[in-house]
Amino acid sequence: MDLVHALQEPLKNALGQATAKVMAEHLGLHTVGDLLHHYPRRYAERGELTRLSDLPLDEHVTVVAQVATARVLRFNGGSGQRLEVTITDGSGQLQLVFFGRGIHKPHKDLLPGTRAMFAGKVSVFNRKMQLAHPAYELLRGDGESAADAVDSWAGALIPIYPATAKLESWKIAKSVDAVLPSAQEALDPLPPALREGRGLIPLPEALLKIHRPHAKADIATARDRLKWDEAFVLQVALARRRFADAQLPAVARRPRPDGLLDAFDAKLPFTLTDGQRTVSKEIFDDLATEHPMHRLLQGEVGSGKTMVALRAMLAVVDAGGQAAMLAPTEVLAQQHHRSITEMMGELAEGGMLGGAEHATKVTLLTGSMGTAARRQALLDLVTGEAGIVIGTHALIEDKVQFHDLGLVVVDEQHRFGVEQRDALRGKGKQPPHLLVMTATPIPRTVAMTVFGDLETSVLDQLPAGRSPISTHVVPSQDKPHFLARAWERVREEVDNGHQAYVVCPRIGDLDDEGADEPKKGKEGSKKGGKKGKAAKEEAAADDADKRPPLAVLDVAEELAHGPLRGLGVEVLHGRMQPDDKDAVMRRFAAGETHVLVATTVIEVGVNVPNATAMVIMDADRFGVSQLHQLRGRVGRGSAPGLCLLVTDMPEASPARARLNAVAATLDGFELSRVDLEQRREGDVLGQAQSGVRSSLRMLAVIDDEEIIAAAREEATAVVSRDPDLEHLPELRTALDALLDAEREQYLDKG
Repeated sequence: MDLVHALQEPLKNALGQATAKVMAEHLGLHTVGDLLHHYPRRYAERGELTRLSDLPLDEHVTVVAQVATARVLRFNGGSGQRLEVTITDGSGQLQLVFFGRGIHKPHKDLLPGTRAMFAGKVSVFNRKMQLAHPAYELLRGDGESAADAVDSWAGALIPIYPATAKLESWKIAKSVDAVLPSAQEALDPLPPALREGRGLIPLPEALLKIHRPHAKADIATARDRLKWDEAFVLQVALARRRFADAQLPAVARRPRPDGLLDAFDAKLPFTLTDGQRTVSKEIFDDLATEHPMHRLLQGEVGSGKTMVALRAMLAVVDAGGQAAMLAPTEVLAQQHHRSITEMMGELAEGGMLGGAEHATKVTLLTGSMGTAARRQALLDLVTGEAGIVIGTHALIEDKVQFHDLGLVVVDEQHRFGVEQRDALRGKGKQPPHLLVMTATPIPRTVAMTVFGDLETSVLDQLPAGRSPISTHVVPSQDKPHFLARAWERVREEVDNGHQAYVVCPRIGDLDDEGADEPKKGKEGSKKGGKKGKAAKEEAAADDADKRPPLAVLDVAEELAHGPLRGLGVEVLHGRMQPDDKDAVMRRFAAGETHVLVATTVIEVGVNVPNATAMVIMDADRFGVSQLHQLRGRVGRGSAPGLCLLVTDMPEASPARARLNAVAATLDGFELSRVDLEQRREGDVLGQAQSGVRSSLRMLAVIDDEEIIAAAREEATAVVSRDPDLEHLPELRTALDALLDAEREQYLDKG
């Protein structure tokens, strides 16, 4: 056990209290092992300079460059002074600025010709990029000091670490030096046969080479090895879950001929797409087995997932069981209940006069229902009167009992944790079959990583009759007349008998910060005004500079009294009472309201075919997938859809590039790749929601598809031979570290 302790030693013992505190607070690193797994982001070469021309705005960067000029300027009638230094790397120039008393040391150090590493936050001042008060470390070119400064960076390759304003890359490097000897004692989780068979180096050697490479080949062999660790341990966790699920018993559900499903199919006014038929067959085959189905159904917005899920639910009702559909919000549960009862018609009127012979009852159960309605719904479930129930997490509560729960359909799984899935499992006489639906297209590798315990079905055809959606970026700051034209377009749609959505990131009363806010990875970066007043604390300055996101209540007010005066404008957001929300949606669905100003509560499942236009305000504050989801709410009828992405961001910004990508394609799978490439991998794996640092530091989910697929195969083989990993204690230890309580939840949340 002593071996484990070397890497579990708290950083405060190894580095001292002050450094350890900053590492814990700003980088989430607590132990020697955490720090050893905090890998360099890239490497600068002594003979090669980092490209200044590619610097991202508003990010903390580390660059290696040479001082070109340095001059002291006076202002405020000579009482104030600042030092301006221009650095260059051949690809571009960058200005550094130092103020007040802080200029003496840099003025002495940063002479023209001096080479150094600089770290700071990139900002814009007078339309030029600059670093205000950057930290720096000189790379001297002579005598003793040069050898010290550069050789501590492992010869020619200087590791650049993911850093923060509080802890520069070179300070992290010095801390790594202090703990690097412990790497010799790292436990190797890969089974020896696997490691040797794939020609991978041992873990201690990989850690040494990733932090202190002597040549580029060292970095490559270390990365190959470390990627395998991450992919394999994660896939073993998922393989064990699949193995455990496969041991569970379930009731096979085979629909009887001439039952509810056949009656439903007979009254369908259209034929199913080939994709819907194929996926339905996969689901029906799973339902007919005596182990619980665990299937992920992913499909583009509007590809007919609900229809496929409903047919699966009807098949289970035919087989004598009940089916439950879980939606993430009440609005969505009500919407599903309404659309499913409409699709089924008299087949949903079981137990009522006028109900069809095979009919069943479709019950709604949400947290905000009145006592009498709730009591009736619970009674319908326990007696089996209701074959289908649709609801929110209220379905998971202890009081809810089913007669014979056979299938659970979960809409938008990433909002449900593993606890909820297990709680539902306990509701059936035996574990029910599980079908998870998502409209967020997921690249295959992410499906293997996040939803690795589920089999995947994909619906990629849109049903006939769906209209194309054209998408345009409206740069309101650069071209204000474009925004005026956007509101004219909304009026034109309404004049033609159609309706429109206007989406905003926030609700609007002062106490609502964060309510209904879009979830952000790195991509939700907020806007800043002019920066560079380095005298202020950076964080305070940032906050002061940010314009708050546009809010539903304010925008609705402005539109109703301004560009959309005379039209029926209503608001919808997550803080409204459920009855009010439902009433607003009903009026909009009935065509009584022209324009609905809403937060992302309309993101999934809202279906109003007559709505043809959507204007998304502050579109840069939403993720790529989220914009794609929102856009899917228009063009659901026979008229073409229009989506306008309004933004203040300048043309050259990454945010605009993202919006241009959304405007350029309707292919959700293509956009999911864009999304993934622009975000940290960890966000994709859901850790942004669960607050856990990503376990993936080296693996790039997009680029490493082959490693992930190979690791999945190896993991499945290892687990089928030795489900409890009795013969692989090091792997068991690595798995326990991955699956501490929080991470287990994150892994299953996806």
